[in-house]
Amino acid sequence: MIALPNECFLKIFSNFSNDGDYKSLFSCLFVNRHWCRIIIPILWRQPTVHFDDRRLIRMYLLELNSEEQASIVPFKIILPVDPKPLFEYTSFTTSVGFCLDDGVKNWLIDEGYRTDRFHDSDDDYDEPVNAIICSLIVMLLRTSNNLKHLRFNGSICNKMKH
Repeated sequence: MIALPNECFLKIFSNFSNDGDYKSLFSCLFVNRHWCRIIIPILWRQPTVHFDDRRLIRMYLLELNSEEQASIVPFKIILPVDPKPLFEYTSFTTSVGFCLDDGVKNWLIDEGYRTDRFHDSDDDYDEPVNAIICSLIVMLLRTSNNLKHLRFNGSICNKMKH
């Protein structure tokens, strides 16, 4: 029996991604551990393509270290306490192309935090949302060695400078 080299599997699975057939790619994750180790980096290159923002934020929050969590503590936001993920998913990320503030707001709403605290104008930007976003940005910069694109609301950058 001759096994295919990983490069061949990578090329095959990348074609699913290129064709937008993420459902098949997800199904292949469960065939065996070998395939899983090849497919996870493909799926997590651009996670916003296949994960809704709430699930993605939850997964990202699991990867915050204690320093990144510390800026969220004053707002009494309960972070997920799930076990650490099997992979450091953010290490595979090359692009995060969604509005972080919407994802964080949606996650907070799903977690039962009041929706009237979130405002759309930059002047009324909610501090807890800003704290979470800043922590996520720091985490992404720390863990994502392959990160090429990170898009987020520009007003957050201005607030981070002060």
